[in-house]
Amino acid sequence: MIQITLGEKTQLDSQEDPLGRAYLGFTEEMTDEQLYEANHGRWILGPRADNERFAIFNAKGVIRQAIEIERIVPSGDRRAIEGKILAAGHPVYDAYVGKPAPAGPFRNPIAYFESEHDARVCGCGCGAVVAPGHFLPGHDQKALYDRVAKIGTVHDFILWFDQFYEPQAAESDTEI
Repeated sequence: MIQITLGEKTQLDSQEDPLGRAYLGFTEEMTDEQLYEANHGRWILGPRADNERFAIFNAKGVIRQAIEIERIVPSGDRRAIEGKILAAGHPVYDAYVGKPAPAGPFRNPIAYFESEHDARVCGCGCGAVVAPGHFLPGHDQKALYDRVAKIGTVHDFILWFDQFYEPQAAESDTEI
């Protein structure tokens, strides 16, 4: 799980901020939506973040919000978390929000810690539980090969993929 430590509310120039934010940080008066919009982005998140399911926001030593991560996207020279704000009744919210920060204080605002809530079902469909990550070792290849086989050969899969995939503007065309 990712714990992000927030500072006091700080004004930003929304014209210069890649996310268009007018401020970041925390005040007691912020709504859940304001807290998320102000703080979900512009973090230095390494590859480990890509395997995490949840992020929590810590301010003044107390967890203020829990997010279920849907994806982590580029944001200028840093990265932003896109996700769903969790509410009371969700196990992660109930375990952390309003309670002391589990990873404690750090100089770095980003901290990772193991949580029983990190487990998920293996992405290949075998039903095994994995944490962290999306697959048991080797199961990512099994899942890929199973899906290629549903299309036919590797060549058939590439032709099918190229027919439906729309590359992003920043990507360049490559030949296989």
